[in-house]
Amino acid sequence: MKTEFTAAITQLSSERNLPKEVVLAILESALTSVYKKDASSPEQEISVKIDRDAGKVKTYIRKAVVESVTDSHQEISIAEARALRDMVQVGDIVEVEFAPKTTGRITAQTARQVILQRLREAESHAIYEEFANREGEVVAGTIQFVEPKRVYVKLDRTEAILPLSEQVPNEHYRKGQRLKFYLLEAARGVKGPQIIVSRSHPNLLRRLFEMEIPEVHNGIVELRAVAREAGYRTKVAVSTRQEGVDPVGCCLGPRGIRLQSIISELNGEKIDIIQWDANSKVFISNALSPAQVASIELNEVEHVATVVVPDKQLSLAIGKEGQNARLAARLTGWRIDIKSASVAETERASLEQAIPEELATVAEEPGELPWPEPVGETMPPAVDVFSLVSEAPPEKPEEKQIRFAEDILPTMPKAEKQAKGKNVKLEKSKAKKKQYKKRALYSKKDEYEE
Repeated sequence: MKTEFTAAITQLSSERNLPKEVVLAILESALTSVYKKDASSPEQEISVKIDRDAGKVKTYIRKAVVESVTDSHQEISIAEARALRDMVQVGDIVEVEFAPKTTGRITAQTARQVILQRLREAESHAIYEEFANREGEVVAGTIQFVEPKRVYVKLDRTEAILPLSEQVPNEHYRKGQRLKFYLLEAARGVKGPQIIVSRSHPNLLRRLFEMEIPEVHNGIVELRAVAREAGYRTKVAVSTRQEGVDPVGCCLGPRGIRLQSIISELNGEKIDIIQWDANSKVFISNALSPAQVASIELNEVEHVATVVVPDKQLSLAIGKEGQNARLAARLTGWRIDIKSASVAETERASLEQAIPEELATVAEEPGELPWPEPVGETMPPAVDVFSLVSEAPPEKPEEKQIRFAEDILPTMPKAEKQAKGKNVKLEKSKAKKKQYKKRALYSKKDEYEE
C-alpha cells in the first residue's frame, strides 16, 4: 500500500510539475471538503491528514471539551478527552479520529473532480509565478497553429499567444516551426495564465546580443541605443567600459560569425553596428553610415541637426523610403535634416546676397545715418531753384491712348441695362415684322401684274 501510494504521488507530481508537498496538501484539502459533505452534522469541523511514510489517510473531528455533553457531534466529555491527551482542561479543543462512512461511487467521483480541479488551479498558479518572474527574457517555443490575427506557441509547460501587433511583417509562420520569442507579459486569465510573446520588440535584439556575445553579457560592451524596424533593418549603438576593447569588433566576431548567428535567428534582418560617441556630431555622423557626411550643424534649442552630404551620397544617406535617416534619428534622438552639398551652397550664396541688400536699404532710410558736418570749410552757396526748373528739359508730350466705349459711356445700373436691352429687342422684332409685310405686298403685286 505504501509503495503504490508513494508511486502514485510521485507520478502525479512529475506529470503536473508540482512538488510532492503541494500534491499531498491538495489531496488533504479535497478529501476534507468531500467528507464534510457526507458528515452527519454540517457544523462539524473535519480535517484530513495523510501519513507521508505509511501512506495512510486519517480523518479527525475537532470537538470542545465539556463536563456534560449535550451535542455529541461537537462536544466531548473531559474523561474521554483525557484518555486521548493528558492535561486537558474544560474548554480546550481536541482532535478525535473517526472512521468516515464507506464512500460510494458518487462520493468517489466528487472527490476525483475536486482533486483534479485543485491540481489544475495549483498548476496554473505555478505557471503564472514562473513566467511572471521571467518577463523580459527570451524563450524558445514551437508554433502549434496559425490564425489570421494570432499565432499559438507551445512553450515548455503552457501555451503562449503571439498577437498580430507583435509579429514581424515579412515573416511567414508555419506549424512545427521553432523560434525564439521575447516574453512580453504574463497575466492571469479566466482559463489559466495568459502568456504574450513578441518577435518585433527591440529588446529581443538586446537579449540575443547578450546570449551570443560574451562581452555584452559580462558588461564590457554596452548597448547604448537600439532602433529597429522589425524584419527590415536595425541600428545598434555600442560602447565599451574597458580601454583597449573594440566594441564593434566584439559584436561582429571573427569574420562576422557572432552577428551572423543573430541575423539568421531574425530571418535575415540587416543589422548595423555603430560606434557610440559622447559628441553629438560624431554620433550622428556614425549613425548615418554607410553614407559620408561633409558637415553637421546643431540647433540645440529646437534639437535639430542639419547634415550636409556630397551629392552622390544623398540617396545613400536618406536610404530606401527614408529608412536610413529615420533609424538614425531614432537612434540619436535628434531630428535630422539632410541636404546635398550643391543645395547647401546655393542657400549659402543666396543668403550672402541678401545680407548686403538689407544693409543698403538700412543706409538709405532717413534718420538712420547722421549727415556729416563740414570740418574747416563753409557750406556751398545756395542753389537757385527757379534756374534749375527753367533749365530742366521739356517734358515729352503724352501719347494719345485708345479710349474704348466702356471708358467713355457712363455706367448704368443693372436694372436700367436690362430694361434697355428689352427695348432694343422689341424694336428689332418690330422692324423684322415690317420687312415681312413689305415682302408679302411686293409678291402680291407681282402676281396681279402677271
